[in-house]
Amino acid sequence: MPFNVGPMELIIVLVIALVILGPKRLPEVGKSIGNGMREFKDAISSSGKQDDEDEDEDEVQTLKTTERAS
Repeated sequence: MPFNVGPMELIIVLVIALVILGPKRLPEVGKSIGNGMREFKDAISSSGKQDDEDEDEDEVQTLKTTERAS
């Protein structure tokens, strides 16, 4: 679902945000949004790694069980 957002639309959004939030709060809000996005990305990345580690542990356990049965 592509969004065709050009420079004019970005300027309009930034002007509206500046009017609503004011010049003092706008940098704080931008920083907090950026930190939230970074934490979300890190959480998604780490959960994927954890899932891979869990699968590896399951495979090792299966191999050990198979060796004992033989």
